[in-house]
Amino acid sequence: MNTTAPLDLEERQLRRTAARRVGIKTGFAIHALVFLLVNTGLYLLNSRYGGGLRWHQFPLMGWGLGLAIHGIVTFVSLQGMGLREQMLEREIEALRRRRQQVGR
Repeated sequence: MNTTAPLDLEERQLRRTAARRVGIKTGFAIHALVFLLVNTGLYLLNSRYGGGLRWHQFPLMGWGLGLAIHGIVTFVSLQGMGLREQMLEREIEALRRRRQQVGR
């Protein structure tokens, strides 16, 4: 009997989950970095050529709201992994019990 196959499957699932989580975190980090760089550039442009108007604040506020929402969604989705995994484990156990009952 091959006992390494379930371990390999479990390892692949862990890697897939880890890769997804890293992708979520990386996506937010890139969004935050681009936000910082672009809005710093807009501030510098506004300071140099703005003529007293503070137009750079409008993209800052709008994009800041979008970044905040992205951050909340990222946080919630990463926290929700535990709940999702628990539900998945319960479903797997229910299917195993059903298969054992049918096999009797």
